[in-house]
Order: sequence, then structure tokens, then C-alpha cells
Amino acid sequence: MKYLILAFSLFFFDELLPPQAPVVWQSDATFDFGNIPQGKPVQTIFTFRNTGTDSLFIDNVRTDCGCTTPDWEEVLIPPDSLGYIRIEYDADDEGYFHKWIRVYFNGYRKAERLWIEGQVDF
Repeated sequence: MKYLILAFSLFFFDELLPPQAPVVWQSDATFDFGNIPQGKPVQTIFTFRNTGTDSLFIDNVRTDCGCTTPDWEEVLIPPDSLGYIRIEYDADDEGYFHKWIRVYFNGYRKAERLWIEGQVDF
């Protein structure tokens, strides 16, 4: 009986969790800029594939701080098509950095997480 209640609880609570967006990132979720000069902005592009059956669009992108700027096209991404997010990092402070980016897709409450990191040299 205890196992039946546990199995039912796991099934029920799994249904309450928000679903993941149907995307597959085409590269690692973390991009390492390596050593970069202070005060010179650097950019990278994160590319994803829509693996769902409906079109998606990027609803919002939030970043760790004002030094990280996202840019994306506000277009529908059909199933089995690619979309992208350009990230620019402008380093004011010297030293190691590790910043998060949260990507929200339409209809999905849980964000996809991306990371950038590197070392800023003076």
C-alpha cells in the first residue's frame, strides 16, 4: 500500500510541474569566452532547435546583470527549425565571471538556463 501511495504521489506531482520547452540546444549550455580584454564587448550566439509539434517564440530573456545583453528575433520558430539568441558581455570588472541567462518560451513557465563565463584581463 505504501508503494502504491508513493507511485500515485510521484505521478500526481509530476503533472503539476511545468513542462520543459521542446528545444534542444545545438551547443553546450555554457559558453566560455576564455581570456577577454576589459572594456571590449564580446558576443556569442546560442542556437536551438524546436523539437515540438507547434511553433515557438522567445517570450523573454533575463540575464544576471546589466553587463550581459540578450538580442533575439521576435519571430515564430516552426517545428524542426532553428532559432538563436545573441548574447553580448561587456566587462567592466577584472577577474573571473560566470553569468546566467534565462530564456522563456511562449506557453512554458520554466526557463531554459544558459551560462557564459570567462576571465577579464586588464
